[in-house]
Amino acid sequence: MKTSDFNFHLPPELLAEYPSEHRDEARLMVLNRKNETIEHKLFKDVIDYFEENDLFIFNNTKVFPARLYGNKEKTGAKIEVFLLRELDKEAKVWDVLVDPARKIRIGNKLFFTEDESLVAEVIGNTTSRGRTLRFLYSGKYEKFRNLLKELGETPLPKYIKRAVEPEDAERYQTIYAKVEGAVAAPTAGLHFSKHLMKRMEIKGINFAEITLHVGLGTFNPIEVEDLSKHKMESEEVIIDEKNVEIINKAVDEKRRICAVGTTTMRAIETSVSTNKKLSTFNGWTNKFVFPPHDFGVANAMITNFHTPKSTLLMMIAAFAGKDFVMHAYQEAIKEKYNFFTYGDAMLIL
Repeated sequence: MKTSDFNFHLPPELLAEYPSEHRDEARLMVLNRKNETIEHKLFKDVIDYFEENDLFIFNNTKVFPARLYGNKEKTGAKIEVFLLRELDKEAKVWDVLVDPARKIRIGNKLFFTEDESLVAEVIGNTTSRGRTLRFLYSGKYEKFRNLLKELGETPLPKYIKRAVEPEDAERYQTIYAKVEGAVAAPTAGLHFSKHLMKRMEIKGINFAEITLHVGLGTFNPIEVEDLSKHKMESEEVIIDEKNVEIINKAVDEKRRICAVGTTTMRAIETSVSTNKKLSTFNGWTNKFVFPPHDFGVANAMITNFHTPKSTLLMMIAAFAGKDFVMHAYQEAIKEKYNFFTYGDAMLIL
């Protein structure tokens, strides 16, 4: 498989700038892999395709406000700092992206508050835009983290050109988000409302949770034509014993098991054994799923519509078949479905 096999023309007006008015009223395209049929529904209709004791697996990661704005010492130039991951809790050292990167060198100081209570020093370069920062803050760790949250902005993806609005803090977060650590939302889960989940519960549908802290690597463009040479950035995954038991019980009972989102699918594919059972996991994954791939646990999945040549599209193609998926995407464009983060959804059965 080549990267160019996953290219298509996406009209820019189909990139959703705003979410649907109600979470569960986004549009839903339903793909049946066996019959290769396509249906057009609303997201809340997803419940109609599942029975009592079927299972949904959710990614319960929580997005933190990772985008900060600081001013460079002496020049006062405004610099965007995107927090990627904490490298050293004690020393308050973080791996970040800076923009514009050409202005930031090792030794530079960045000021984030007028009273200079939060300052960072650049102590290393990682990539053309990547830097390592040490925050100079003498207060307690909890106060430091609270200050980052207060100063931080909801990290909407760059393709959304509008300013961040107050409701983004809620809408760019799943309603079941619990474990803080993601810098991007697991977007398939954004469509679930409290009302829909209550209806699913009443129907007897079961839920399991895993944690995969979504990093920006998910959105990195593939710069090689041969897919086997692409390296994914690592993301942290936690799958505990309780949820492994729930998932493996559904496998044993041959239930319909739905992975909500590509991040959930990546996590469970990282930890599945050869006998198609899930194991506990606490570590990092750089698993890249592309065709052909034999999936171990989930036999259904929910996902949003992805951009051309993206690793996410490749995973969907591995799950539903490349030709069928590319045909469905042409249908989605024709029917003017919304794409990407705040876009519409797809259910693959």
